[in-house]
Amino acid sequence: MNKKTILIAGDIIAFVILTFIGFATHGETDASFLPRMAAAFFPVVFAWFVLAPWFGLLDEAVINSPKNLWRIPLAFLFVAPLAVILRGAWLNAPALPLFALIFGGSNAIGMLVWRWLYQVVVSKKS
Repeated sequence: MNKKTILIAGDIIAFVILTFIGFATHGETDASFLPRMAAAFFPVVFAWFVLAPWFGLLDEAVINSPKNLWRIPLAFLFVAPLAVILRGAWLNAPALPLFALIFGGSNAIGMLVWRWLYQVVVSKKS
């Protein structure tokens, strides 16, 4: 498996974990919440993979340098609002700015942790 495939799979797994943690913080982890989890998961994955390339976050030259981790929270300034708007459209619910802020901040932190771990592992293999 090449590095980009690992990175993309890791991003998706990170969003699965982050979505579950988000729902767990509200005590909403049973199977009845799967549709709402999907309504949070799929929009953020879509928004991430549409916008992350614009910030170089799928470019190996960029992602292998720890000094470029700042691009992740910057990207989430755009990823989170798009994801929250898409989620709102899916659920026919309002896109709340506070939710976008918390959703974006927590996902940015989670993605920073994942991408930092990726850099540590990749640098040891190189």
